[in-house]
Amino acid sequence: MAIALEAKHVVKEYMVDGSTLTAVGDVSLQIAAGEFVALVGPSGSGKTTLLAMLAGLLAPTSGQIAIAGRELSAMKEAERTRFRREKIGFTFQANNLVPYLNVQENVELMLQLNRNTSAAGRARAKDLLARLGLGQRLHNLPGQLSGGQQQRVAIARSLIHDPAIVLADEPTASLDTERAFQVVETFAELIHEEGRAGVMVTHDLRMCTHVDRVIHMTDGVIDRIYTSRHDILALAQGEAIHEVPVS
Repeated sequence: MAIALEAKHVVKEYMVDGSTLTAVGDVSLQIAAGEFVALVGPSGSGKTTLLAMLAGLLAPTSGQIAIAGRELSAMKEAERTRFRREKIGFTFQANNLVPYLNVQENVELMLQLNRNTSAAGRARAKDLLARLGLGQRLHNLPGQLSGGQQQRVAIARSLIHDPAIVLADEPTASLDTERAFQVVETFAELIHEEGRAGVMVTHDLRMCTHVDRVIHMTDGVIDRIYTSRHDILALAQGEAIHEVPVS
């Protein structure tokens, strides 16, 4: 499969009171198109900082990040902003829906930002929302939806503009368990079917059931990678796993 995202020796350091604090230390990874990856680890392990760098929202201290074959650090700020808007989709815990826009308008907002107001784009918005079980909710405002429904609108918005990669930061943290499982399952299905690359940061290992790979971080580095279906399901179910650590 084609590589949608590649990070090479990525480091993020901060100066705190005259000392160097390493938030992410020498991380390298590849994510293929059509692959859904979970990024897990304890609080402060660097996973959210890494996600921000993969999104082009935060510049690494050193190392390279390429999305769809384009090196982010080689772009000027305006070009990087445009690339981020066109090639990266976002889904976050706070879904950031516009309260005075209805469901369809919230999804189509990404198309308008990319100056795509074609009939095909509007049709895709309706199709995505229908596949997400929101075909009858197109004209509802966010305040008229449940938390799970709002998160599904956010998923549709993250996919509407045909991104190369979709990034999700704790997308189920505010949902009850049943709705959380439904959201992750639907997210995984769309990533696989549409050939996107997906990265989800989560603190809840149960949400790893539908991912293809689990990357575990500790103290800013990747220390374990779970690749077999058996190990991923065991991890999601809280069972002990004897995975070989990353050297």
